[in-house]
Amino acid sequence: MMKKAENIIVGISIGDLNGIGSEVVLKTFEDSRMLELCTPVIFANVKIMSFVKKSFESTSMLHGIDKLDQIVIGKINVFNLWKEGVDLNPGTNDEKIGQYAIKSFVAATNALKEGVVDVLVTAPINKYNIQSETFKFPGHTDYLDQELEGNALMLMVQDNLRVGLLTDHIPVSEVASKLTEELIIKKIETVRQSLIQDFSINKPKIAVLGLNPHCGDGGVIGKEDDLVIKPALKKLFEKGTLVFGPFAADGFFGSSQYEKYDAIIAAYHDQGLIPFKTLSFGKGVNYTAGLNKIRTSPDHGTAYDIAGKGVADYNSFKEAVYLAIDIYNSRNQYKEISEKPLKTKEKQL
Repeated sequence: MMKKAENIIVGISIGDLNGIGSEVVLKTFEDSRMLELCTPVIFANVKIMSFVKKSFESTSMLHGIDKLDQIVIGKINVFNLWKEGVDLNPGTNDEKIGQYAIKSFVAATNALKEGVVDVLVTAPINKYNIQSETFKFPGHTDYLDQELEGNALMLMVQDNLRVGLLTDHIPVSEVASKLTEELIIKKIETVRQSLIQDFSINKPKIAVLGLNPHCGDGGVIGKEDDLVIKPALKKLFEKGTLVFGPFAADGFFGSSQYEKYDAIIAAYHDQGLIPFKTLSFGKGVNYTAGLNKIRTSPDHGTAYDIAGKGVADYNSFKEAVYLAIDIYNSRNQYKEISEKPLKTKEKQL
């Protein structure tokens, strides 16, 4: 396998085959210019992908391979992860299909760990039908946190808008009890390091949203902002981290305050993702920051309501591929810059 220095190998887990994942994957690579930037490797089955391709008259040319050492640069490679036929019923929640989604995801993750692929882009899964005796994770992020080095953090990205979460897929009723100084410090340090090495921002400015309405109004509507969040931010600021807040969440985005910061940290899932998805217009990307390997995904789900109709918008998946490539290049540049001072010092000695 001959690889051009600028051509990055993108591993793609196919997600729920009854959703729109396979459609948006194929639509993304219909543009031949994409293959000048990267080489996709889809973990699925070439017969299934060909069937999906015909369903909406895709022009993508697929290259089936049976071993990962057969990857051809500049082609849309489909790694035949299984041989048997699979019955597809677009728009249907099917446990069997969920198991194929996880089979694809686990195999793609292993290829990422082994360096066979450079980055991982995951198509949407159904968090309900993926559960089994061997896979008991709420989603992609939690599994990657176990399998890869580092501390995973969900960071939603669209151009200069970046929204991270202190807590993600947990019930709202549990959010307050999960927020500790230790957690807040760890999450913010993860975001700071990601902004530096993944987005090439030397001195990132980070805003943190309060948990309660009006940040608790001095304890009248909750004490977590005063007793937990503020002390954590103070400790970080005294160590040199440019972190500010907590800010009342209700007016933060509407007043365009978010534009002053390189990242915004929300206390819980919907507090961050509702304004993010409102502003990103279907071009947002879910990036798993804080790990030693790169994984991105589109900001939407399986979209069963339009699956199989050929009308799915592929922009978010395409942006996920672009972001994975950009972060891969940024990390390599950061690594090179970080190592140069050491080499210079060694020569002087």
